[in-house]
Amino acid sequence: MLSVVDCRRSHTRSNKCWGNVVFFPFLHSITVVTWNVGTSMPPSDVTSLLHLNPGDSSDSDMIAIGLQEVNSMINKRLKDALFTDQWSELFMEVLSPFNFVLVSTVRMQGVILFVFAKYYHLPFLQDIQTDCTRTGLGGYWGNKGGVSIRLSIFGHMVCFLNCHLPAHMEKAEQRKEDFTTILHLQQFEGPSANGILDHDLIFWFGDLNFRIETLDIRYVKYAIDNNILHQLWEKDQLNIAKTTWPILKGFQEGFLNFPPTFKFDVGTNMYDTSAKKRKPAWTDRILWKIKSGTHPVHSGRSSGGNLTVTQLCYCSHMEYTMSDHKPVASIFAVQVSQATKCASSISFLLFCLATDFLKRRTG
Repeated sequence: MLSVVDCRRSHTRSNKCWGNVVFFPFLHSITVVTWNVGTSMPPSDVTSLLHLNPGDSSDSDMIAIGLQEVNSMINKRLKDALFTDQWSELFMEVLSPFNFVLVSTVRMQGVILFVFAKYYHLPFLQDIQTDCTRTGLGGYWGNKGGVSIRLSIFGHMVCFLNCHLPAHMEKAEQRKEDFTTILHLQQFEGPSANGILDHDLIFWFGDLNFRIETLDIRYVKYAIDNNILHQLWEKDQLNIAKTTWPILKGFQEGFLNFPPTFKFDVGTNMYDTSAKKRKPAWTDRILWKIKSGTHPVHSGRSSGGNLTVTQLCYCSHMEYTMSDHKPVASIFAVQVSQATKCASSISFLLFCLATDFLKRRTG
């Protein structure tokens, strides 16, 4: 039986609202995951990827998972249309015991986005909409492009955007054009936050396919083997673009303190040994942006008005070997203004009382 006290205890990080009355519905932590799965079958376990193992530093309130290159052959898509697809089943099975429910999902061929949240946040998640933009074959094919889920979270408009951009070293400008197209074409209904950049908080992630310029493959591997990754950062195309492309103004990213996540021999942690010998690159990325008018506080943290975002973790997961990409995860602490918290706590108390009443009625 769930009581108001149980609701309080289910969220262990507290904030005093007034007097001795304290309620705890507030979104504190968001985990974002991106993974190009290379048409592979789902692994048997994703608890480490979602940072759910005992001892993990984060107890997230919301998890956004962006996949690219999910098997989208016609026979597989037909089966997925008739039954729940295997990736959805896996995530729901793993997350359900941790009190997560699926808030929304959107798929465009092999590009999929899921957003999960703890069930007790559901009354405060509103105006949920999805969109997708094809950029493959001149906009006619959905193997490349972007899918998004936007929603109001405790009164703040938040957009999750999962993209798969064009591959290869020489396609940097095409990646810029495709990202610009995605931002331009994706529009939502409602009185506010009609475009992606209108949202209070944006998470942009996916297989963005940016490469490491100039340096030859031998030096890149030397830097990786000797853990001098910082020598590769200034040659990373996305790092360069963040300082030269106006469209990326305001987007932030943590330090790339993990090895490049592409390209690996499938089933191993060895970089490409095929005849092509692709140069390792940080193709898989997670960035965020707070609506303009905000100011960076320090590396990994940004704030704007009554919303503050701090990146707690940014890492890859080498233990997953079924794709030529390694998955990447990031955990963000999200703080909202005291006024927003206090207003939300009243609704949360009513939600807890209603939940308790229903559980009593159903035994």
